[in-house]
Amino acid sequence: MGASSGPRFSGMQKQVLSLYRGFLRAARSKSAEDGQKIESIVSAEFRHNSKQIDRKNFLYIEYLLRRGKKQLDQLKSPDTIGLSSLNISVSETKSPEP
Repeated sequence: MGASSGPRFSGMQKQVLSLYRGFLRAARSKSAEDGQKIESIVSAEFRHNSKQIDRKNFLYIEYLLRRGKKQLDQLKSPDTIGLSSLNISVSETKSPEP
């Protein structure tokens, strides 16, 4: 079979998957306990966003991608132990209240 036998993803979907994999790789560089916590939080955050955000809301998805890349860069730092220092939480994905 050719390389096109798998699912076809849009450019944005590929960026999201790449970011997700990046977080999982970064989690493996931390202690086992911190790595598990990071994986759990990241998985929940991505799952939540996949259900709550309209796939056509490209501006918001691009914003989340930029924010996620910054958080991933921070997580890759040896000084960062876990996600608590990055303030990643599911509540952040909700619309700000006036």
